[in-house]
Amino acid sequence: MVITGAGGFVGRHVLREAERRGLTLRLTAHRSQVRTSGAPGTTIVPADLTDPGSLHGLCDGADALLHCASQIGGPEALCEAVNARGTAALVAEARRAGVGRIVHLSTAAVYGRGTFLQARPQDLDRAPVSVTSRTRAAGEDAVLAAGGTVVRPHLVYGEGDTRVGPPLARLLRALPGTVEGWRARVSLVAAEDLARALVAAALAPRERLTAPVYHACHPEPVPWHTVLRAVGDLASVPWPERDLTLDEAAERLRARGGSRHDLDMLVTDHWFDGEPLWADLDCAPGAFGERFAQYESWYRQALAPAATAV
Repeated sequence: MVITGAGGFVGRHVLREAERRGLTLRLTAHRSQVRTSGAPGTTIVPADLTDPGSLHGLCDGADALLHCASQIGGPEALCEAVNARGTAALVAEARRAGVGRIVHLSTAAVYGRGTFLQARPQDLDRAPVSVTSRTRAAGEDAVLAAGGTVVRPHLVYGEGDTRVGPPLARLLRALPGTVEGWRARVSLVAAEDLARALVAAALAPRERLTAPVYHACHPEPVPWHTVLRAVGDLASVPWPERDLTLDEAAERLRARGGSRHDLDMLVTDHWFDGEPLWADLDCAPGAFGERFAQYESWYRQALAPAATAV
């Protein structure tokens, strides 16, 4: 199996899951260090998605490609080079090598902004609003055109997280109250559960996968007040006793360098239907409370005030 982005946040968890299964692995990680268990049969290849020539031979002899690498943020040209053209070149190389299964880790951000209620991929149109999500959608097109499988999580948490827990801790420190009780619901998935699903999808018999695109999230959405309380407890942020209007909260955040968009996601349902993925793979993820608790020690250190200061 070839795994790209094996040194990234999700990629590290995917690597651990693949090693746990005893698979023969070929890994790439352009800008991050790959930490393997040292198991025989694992090789690291210095491939670069921005240099299609460096991909030649990467997939030779492999039965599956699990593409976890992506460029998140940064210059538009780099996002295009990695997420769009790089993914297309990688898929072309996989097809040349006769790889039977291509699984691509994407993101629900390709849907853009809005309210999502138990939303299924087949019922949604992509409407990306950022360079990152637009170019990742272009990468999806290359994978789907080759008969591959696309997996879209919304929010991913766990060891190594920099985009869920730390930003939420900063927001809690910036706001002196809740906003509309934080009642909106959100779909999340633990990095370990996502990794299990990605590896299982790469290994599953073709007839087991009934859709080209899946959402990856806990089966039940989680109210934002549950997520924020869990983060606040580990970040030592007292739960506020008052409720703010959305405008009051937005003004507070603007004064601290935040944005209205940060709030909009927390007051609007982002509930994606992830059940088909787990049903097709015949594996069940844990619930948010159970999984988040497993990362308690890691998050206490990562969410310390010095680490999350605005």
